[in-house]
Amino acid sequence: MSDNHVLQESFLKALVREKMPVSIFLVNGIKLHGIVDDYDEHVILLKNAVTQMVFKHAVSTVVPSRALNLSSGD
Repeated sequence: MSDNHVLQESFLKALVREKMPVSIFLVNGIKLHGIVDDYDEHVILLKNAVTQMVFKHAVSTVVPSRALNLSSGD
Protein backbone atom coordinates (compact mmCIF):
# COMPACT_ATOMS: atom_id res chain seq x y z
CA MET A 1 0.00 0.00 0.00
CA SER A 2 1.38 3.44 -0.89
CA ASP A 3 2.03 6.12 1.72
CA ASN A 4 -0.95 8.11 0.36
CA HIS A 5 -3.30 5.20 1.01
CA VAL A 6 -1.90 4.72 4.51
CA LEU A 7 -2.55 8.38 5.35
CA GLN A 8 -6.04 8.25 3.82
CA GLU A 9 -6.81 5.08 5.80
CA SER A 10 -5.64 6.67 9.08
CA PHE A 11 -7.66 9.82 8.45
CA LEU A 12 -10.90 8.06 7.51
CA LYS A 13 -10.51 5.46 10.28
CA ALA A 14 -10.19 8.27 12.87
CA LEU A 15 -13.32 9.99 11.48
CA VAL A 16 -15.32 6.75 11.77
CA ARG A 17 -13.93 5.95 15.24
CA GLU A 18 -14.69 9.42 16.65
CA LYS A 19 -18.04 9.78 14.83
CA MET A 20 -16.93 13.31 14.01
CA PRO A 21 -19.11 15.59 11.87
CA VAL A 22 -17.39 16.57 8.62
CA SER A 23 -17.92 18.78 5.62
CA ILE A 24 -17.07 17.10 2.33
CA PHE A 25 -16.49 19.36 -0.65
CA LEU A 26 -16.95 17.77 -4.06
CA VAL A 27 -14.96 18.70 -7.16
CA ASN A 28 -18.09 20.39 -8.58
CA GLY A 29 -18.28 22.71 -5.54
CA ILE A 30 -21.13 21.01 -3.67
CA LYS A 31 -20.69 20.88 0.11
CA LEU A 32 -22.02 17.85 2.01
CA HIS A 33 -22.34 17.53 5.80
CA GLY A 34 -22.53 14.41 7.93
CA ILE A 35 -20.64 11.71 9.77
CA VAL A 36 -18.44 9.22 7.95
CA ASP A 37 -20.18 5.93 8.68
CA ASP A 38 -17.88 3.67 6.63
CA TYR A 39 -15.60 3.68 3.60
CA ASP A 40 -13.77 1.41 1.21
CA GLU A 41 -11.34 1.79 -1.67
CA HIS A 42 -13.84 3.70 -3.83
CA VAL A 43 -16.62 5.20 -1.69
CA ILE A 44 -17.39 7.01 1.57
CA LEU A 45 -20.73 6.46 3.30
CA LEU A 46 -21.80 9.82 4.72
CA LYS A 47 -24.62 9.69 7.27
CA ASN A 48 -26.95 12.60 8.00
CA ALA A 49 -30.75 12.44 7.70
CA VAL A 50 -30.05 9.72 5.14
CA THR A 51 -26.88 7.82 4.22
CA GLN A 52 -25.22 8.97 1.01
CA MET A 53 -22.67 6.99 -0.95
CA VAL A 54 -20.03 9.47 -2.12
CA PHE A 55 -17.50 8.29 -4.68
CA LYS A 56 -13.97 9.24 -3.66
CA HIS A 57 -13.06 10.40 -7.16
CA ALA A 58 -15.68 13.16 -6.73
CA VAL A 59 -14.23 14.41 -3.41
CA SER A 60 -12.02 17.48 -3.32
CA THR A 61 -11.66 18.07 0.43
CA VAL A 62 -12.76 16.53 3.74
CA VAL A 63 -12.91 19.00 6.64
CA PRO A 64 -13.43 17.67 10.19
CA SER A 65 -15.46 19.84 12.58
CA ARG A 66 -12.61 19.87 15.12
CA ALA A 67 -9.01 18.71 15.52
CA LEU A 68 -8.57 15.04 14.65
CA ASN A 69 -6.44 12.55 16.59
CA LEU A 70 -4.78 10.32 13.97
CA SER A 71 -3.24 7.88 16.47
CA SER A 72 -4.61 4.36 16.11
CA GLY A 73 -6.20 4.06 19.53
CA ASP A 74 -6.29 0.27 19.03
